[in-house]
Amino acid sequence: MARGKIQIKRIENTTNRQVTYSKRRNGLFKKANELTVLCDAKVSIIMFSSTGKLHEYISPSIS
Repeated sequence: MARGKIQIKRIENTTNRQVTYSKRRNGLFKKANELTVLCDAKVSIIMFSSTGKLHEYISPSIS
């Protein structure tokens, strides 16, 4: 059974927004790592949080 569509909108509660950002960031980095391992792809991700903090992922074969 398919999931229902959710409305994409800004999360007003800063704590909930930061928790969601952290979970999605970790999930995205995990997917990037899987893509690197399975397909021998070179992947780089640069992200800035709402507080301006830099988070990056660089596949091991690039560096």
